[in-house]
Amino acid sequence: MKETAHIEISGMYCAACAARIEKVVSKIDGVEEVQVNLTTEKGRVTFSKNRTSIQEIINKIIKIGYDAKIDRQNHIQSELEKRREMTVLKRHFIVSALLTVPLAWAMFAHFTWASFINVPELFLQPLFQFALTIPIQFIIGFKFYERAWKALKGGSANMDVLVVLSTSAAFFYSHYLTFTHLGSSAYPVLYYETSAFIITFILLGKFLEARTKMRTTQAIKQLYQLQTKTATLFLNGKESPSPVDRLSPGQVIIVKSGEKVPIDGEVVEGNSMVDESLLTGESIPVEKSNGHPVFAGTINHNGNLKIKVTKRDSETTLSQIIRIVEEAQASKAPIQHIADKVTGIFVPIIIVIALLTFVLWYWIFEPGVLSAALEKMIAVLIIACPCALGLATPTSVMVGSGRAAQSGILFKEGKFLELLGKSTTVILDKTGTLTKGEPHVTDVYVEHVSEGEFFAIIGAVEGSSGHPIAKAIVAEARRRIGSIPIANEVVAIPGYGIKAFVSGKDVLIANPSYFLKNKLYIPPRAGKEIARLEQEKKTVMAVAIQNRFAGMIAVADEVKPASKAVVSGLKGMGLDVIMLTGDNLETAKAVAKKTGISKVKATVTPQQKAEIIRALQKQGKKVVMVGDGMNDAPALTVADVGIAMGTGSDLAIESGDITVIKGDLSKVVEAIQISKATMTNIKQNFLWAFLYNIISIPFAMLGLLAPWLAGAVMAFSSVSVVLNALRLNNRM
Repeated sequence: MKETAHIEISGMYCAACAARIEKVVSKIDGVEEVQVNLTTEKGRVTFSKNRTSIQEIINKIIKIGYDAKIDRQNHIQSELEKRREMTVLKRHFIVSALLTVPLAWAMFAHFTWASFINVPELFLQPLFQFALTIPIQFIIGFKFYERAWKALKGGSANMDVLVVLSTSAAFFYSHYLTFTHLGSSAYPVLYYETSAFIITFILLGKFLEARTKMRTTQAIKQLYQLQTKTATLFLNGKESPSPVDRLSPGQVIIVKSGEKVPIDGEVVEGNSMVDESLLTGESIPVEKSNGHPVFAGTINHNGNLKIKVTKRDSETTLSQIIRIVEEAQASKAPIQHIADKVTGIFVPIIIVIALLTFVLWYWIFEPGVLSAALEKMIAVLIIACPCALGLATPTSVMVGSGRAAQSGILFKEGKFLELLGKSTTVILDKTGTLTKGEPHVTDVYVEHVSEGEFFAIIGAVEGSSGHPIAKAIVAEARRRIGSIPIANEVVAIPGYGIKAFVSGKDVLIANPSYFLKNKLYIPPRAGKEIARLEQEKKTVMAVAIQNRFAGMIAVADEVKPASKAVVSGLKGMGLDVIMLTGDNLETAKAVAKKTGISKVKATVTPQQKAEIIRALQKQGKKVVMVGDGMNDAPALTVADVGIAMGTGSDLAIESGDITVIKGDLSKVVEAIQISKATMTNIKQNFLWAFLYNIISIPFAMLGLLAPWLAGAVMAFSSVSVVLNALRLNNRM
């Protein structure tokens, strides 16, 4: 039996850490998949419960030097822990910096160009420098030693190993010189400041990195902030507070003006405008009254609403969105595997390069000068840490998927952020995707009676039918005149229409062919209008009152207002656009003409849609399928990327790789733009990270980069990658 568990992991400082955890956990018998995200400090493990357990996996992670525990999905607790860690980092940095200042001051005595700087005699004393460095090296820096030891004990080498090797080399060499020159009148050249500088700069870099990384989780934070813990329960005519997680379907709650809707439900009393922008990306408030659905996290603007609960707290649309965004941010894009492969062998290679540097300087460039060889080796160890490489992908994926969620676009995994931008062909379903998916009244023609009487009569007759066309006519009648009368003696005419008595009048509503068959008179002008509407593939119903033609009404599944612009936008990106539909060819062509689609395939079954996609994939096409997530499920599954058009109440999450809330087709173009922007950002991060290491390592080997400067550059390279990822918020 398979199980997927989420784990919180602390103590990771670079990509090599994440790669090491993945490698070790993947070797546990029963583990099928493991993904560790350096940025979120979380892991996701899929394993067989019969062969291993989550506790065994956690124990293994702890054994190799990291802290791990089951992720309880407690965002508030997690946020508090991260802030506490930042406070500790900040405190350690400040203390380390204060202790480093005298060492940095003393460093100027080594440079002839800095002779104008007065260095106090005390600062030059070897024992004074030794005393200042001990707390930095062994108290503030103790965590580096602890993590390095655990890593080595577990058979791996991470950033902590590099830090410990470099700072210990500087410290213990200086320690040796200090105690072998006791009593000497001349002070030896010491390297305590190198050790202090490296630890101080790494702490500063980690603090800034942690602070900027918290900004990358802004989108998920906003979603969490939409959740409320309490609701006002309405029971037996009384209001009382109730925890949201104890509410169950069927109960009634009250949401007052200005309050957040605490749970998904249906309005049973009241009228108001509700702001759904943070949930759907739509800025205009939506009117809500009897029968309208409302969703957790939305804001009630200007009226009290009585709402019947329809879902439990864990099943709400908002809960599903949060779960999907968290899954996407914890997952990896395929491009991340490049970094994983590199970082898996990076640290051991750097240790070899550092040792080679030491050998070359000690035996060839400056024979016998231990200090020079040591300094260059330390610089190589520090500058080469692959932190920036490890942050390149996850930070961009976090910001990109978070930004998409704010617009009502949910990426199920990070890999779909990458795959969507590489697509070459977009297949669009017709019904519910290009069109609204339900009939609407489009045209009305009335003779001999007022429009109000006309709608009262046809609304009454069609009110007794459950047919989709009848529902569309009744909805239009109610919209225009409000309440409608009741029809009597209703008789269905199979295949043609319906007849009844309304307010003592004989009423017939049927398709025009029934009128022709029974030689019922249709005026020439009305006949021309009917012919025009039928040519547009609309369903036309003629109406006779007291055996006299009174008008006609046309119903059609209307094309969404955004459809034409979306098709144009997709073509503008160089994508091939195809419409697949189960509807007849004439109707399909009519919709294609309105939307600007030239390639159409009609009367295809859901299975045939999947076969068409497979055929395109065999031609080397990268196919995106956009559908409503119901009858399009086979096609959505087979496509390289499936985009399900959610309806708000039913997100069709299981069918698609990406879900567009509210079925807004324009979001498809936005999703592709977000995908392309995110991939561009990842490539920029990779370019910087690779260039940083390729350029800086030779500089360090040649002695052109002092160890303390190497520490500063290494620390800020990680920060620069995170800041570049945050630019995505401004570009989209």
